[in-house]
Amino acid sequence: MARISYIEEKDHPELAELIGKVRAGRRGALINVYKLLLHSPPLAAIWLDFVSTARFKTELDGRLREIVIVRVAVLNRTTYVFKQHVPQLSAPEGLTDAECNALADWRKASFFSPREQAALAYTDAMTRDIAVSDAVFAGLRPHFNERQIVELTVLIGLYNMHTRVFTALGIDPEAHHR
Repeated sequence: MARISYIEEKDHPELAELIGKVRAGRRGALINVYKLLLHSPPLAAIWLDFVSTARFKTELDGRLREIVIVRVAVLNRTTYVFKQHVPQLSAPEGLTDAECNALADWRKASFFSPREQAALAYTDAMTRDIAVSDAVFAGLRPHFNERQIVELTVLIGLYNMHTRVFTALGIDPEAHHR
């Protein structure tokens, strides 16, 4: 159960413009993330812009983005992010439920390409160790250009922030998700 109240749209007409922007950017929904973040409208607005940019205005393909996001959710034990992405966002990007479940122990799975494995190793290092070894970083070079490495790094960092914020606030999974 969430540790702070959710902002309900009907109770806050002064937030109508921002809520409209959130709905437009999130498939028409006002999801729990924003119901919490709307306690600070400037943070809610920048969060929406940051997430939208990191997910949709990069050179990273959707499948890779979802692999990284789901892996961060698994590592940080954040059910909310996992349920937001699997399968609603991961399936349209070509990830099966089996692949998403295999992200819990991806090194033993045969689903992931060398490029995806390099990104997963980087995700693990950034999330678990914070400091990334030279060997793990060098593993990115054959698969990603410098722009893509920056974008991948920011995506991993962003979803580490997400998982920590959502866990601390006790965010509830959306009612319509499995």
